[in-house]
Amino acid sequence: MMANGGGALGFFYESQKSIDLVNLEQKKEVALKAVPSELAPVKPEARILVLYTGGTIGMRVNPNGVYAPEADYLVGMLKKLPMFHDEEFGNRLKGTEYEKYLVMPISREGRRIFYLVVEYTPLMDSSNMTMEDWGKIATDIKEEYDNYDGFVVLHGTDTMAYTASALSFICENLGKPIILTGSQIPIFEIRSDGRDNFLSSLIVAGHYYIPEVLICFDNKVFRGNRCMKNDSGSFAAFVSPNLPPLATLEININVDWAAVFRCTNTEKFVIQTKMCENVGLLRIFPGITSQTVRAFLTPPMQGVVLQTYGAGNAPDNRPDLLKIFQEATNWGVLIVNITQCTRGSVQASYNTGKTLVDAGVIPGGDMTPEASLAKLSYVLSKDNWNFQKKRKMIKRNLRGEMTVVTKEEISIMDLEIIDSVAKTLCLSSRDEIVKLRDALYPNLLCAAAKIGDVPALEKLRQTGANLSAQNQDGRTALHIASREGHWSVVQYLLNHGTSIHTRDHHGHTPLIDAVQGQHLRIIKILVKTGGTLILHPSRLAMELCSSAAQNDIESLKAWCAAGIDVNSADYDNRTALHVAVTKKNKEAYEFLLDSGARWDLPDSFGNTAISIAGDQGDEELETLMRSRYLYPPVHTISPPDSPS
Repeated sequence: MMANGGGALGFFYESQKSIDLVNLEQKKEVALKAVPSELAPVKPEARILVLYTGGTIGMRVNPNGVYAPEADYLVGMLKKLPMFHDEEFGNRLKGTEYEKYLVMPISREGRRIFYLVVEYTPLMDSSNMTMEDWGKIATDIKEEYDNYDGFVVLHGTDTMAYTASALSFICENLGKPIILTGSQIPIFEIRSDGRDNFLSSLIVAGHYYIPEVLICFDNKVFRGNRCMKNDSGSFAAFVSPNLPPLATLEININVDWAAVFRCTNTEKFVIQTKMCENVGLLRIFPGITSQTVRAFLTPPMQGVVLQTYGAGNAPDNRPDLLKIFQEATNWGVLIVNITQCTRGSVQASYNTGKTLVDAGVIPGGDMTPEASLAKLSYVLSKDNWNFQKKRKMIKRNLRGEMTVVTKEEISIMDLEIIDSVAKTLCLSSRDEIVKLRDALYPNLLCAAAKIGDVPALEKLRQTGANLSAQNQDGRTALHIASREGHWSVVQYLLNHGTSIHTRDHHGHTPLIDAVQGQHLRIIKILVKTGGTLILHPSRLAMELCSSAAQNDIESLKAWCAAGIDVNSADYDNRTALHVAVTKKNKEAYEFLLDSGARWDLPDSFGNTAISIAGDQGDEELETLMRSRYLYPPVHTISPPDSPS
């Protein structure tokens, strides 16, 4: 839909930081002509993709007097609401690739949010949602994943908890926020909860890297797979019975970073759209017959969520039922036991619960029915897992959907430095301690990353530190470790879910730091995890040209390993090969040619690399170029296996 880069604002912002000192002022003038000068003071914008699937939020009253969805209605009405669209600023983008975007006013943090609304056809009532629709939403996010900072899904409330739970499992190795929201009253009614819900979702998605599938409702942000719709007549429609909100939106937005669930591997974002349809919910009730249970568990059924009494109890004086559960397990049916209660978890505290475990039923902890069903469907779809592994994965906390009970909990106050500083400053209230922690932790994390101290990072993490916390310059521990080349620290941070997408105040991600530090092994793992070069192509071209001008082969290798296009051009349409040939830097132009650089591309003055060589009388170089294919295979840089 759109290419990576800083967008209209980022284009100007990045152009000012060019390292090419030749004719810099002239190049700034070119950049100034491209976008309005008023954009200069604004920090890099956030880009959000909004998938409008349907639901009450965008409905209007039809001739019959009832709410109904209407195609091509939502965006036009949003443009009339100043909090959703800054019309004056939006008019400046007409005639550019961004004219289809809605643009919010500048936030308190000094950031603009650009968002594009993609309307589904037809718009759906969420009661009609199917597993296939979950796959479509996930596929649309995957196709645009690298182009946006976050995603908002406008969705009906009735099955929102099911969709949120399903997406949390479908979206593997998630590193950006996906926020589902909707409303109880359409957004354009005089009284509507939709405006706050949608605005809050855009703000959270545009300002906070919470790498989860979330539900935003009634000024709260919940983990999606912990939610259930609790009230059809209240603006507080959703509850998260066994996990407090991850964020609350009051005068200030408060995020509980310690509670955020993070991916713990180093793989790229992928989706698993294949979901097993042979799953169901079976609620135990007094007097349920064995015939009913047997009929429910017979093929093609592959997975069943068993909702039992209290803490996971079922009648232990019904050997007929227990026998059926055992037989179904032997057939290969996965049975997960969750409580019928809104709050609480399944435990084998009573004999009536233990008998189910003995019959092969898997305790489901404190999972909601929606999360249990989605998890079963996801796990059963993994054809490369055998039955025992599937049972094991059902018990494991895959996306924060269940509480893992540990024998020992570590308090934030267990960190001696926090306690010592608090006493020194005579602080007493919890709020003061929290503020001190938030001020100290980002710098402590960066200091530990600077010297490669993994044990220190682990201690900070255990005491509540958010490993993705940004310091005063917007830099995280991963930025620092990537620049310094501390492989073990980078590996540790990625394994604990530290975001690779966080940008510092210069707009740099950790991948840029790794490139500037020329640490090929770290570049490789960041790219493998999903890191991309987000700088504007002209800025990247200048970086490459600068390396070529200095005959800096290691720098060229680093940029290529990060995925740069060696044929990208600067404002004069010069490529790095133009510069290397002009400077007669043999090592640089040989490397560039090996990496797929084209010698036939003209700059703004009509000069190609091969014509420059001819003008210099360099017959050897001309011969070398002509001996190459015009479109040579790209040479891929393989970072070494040993630490850089």
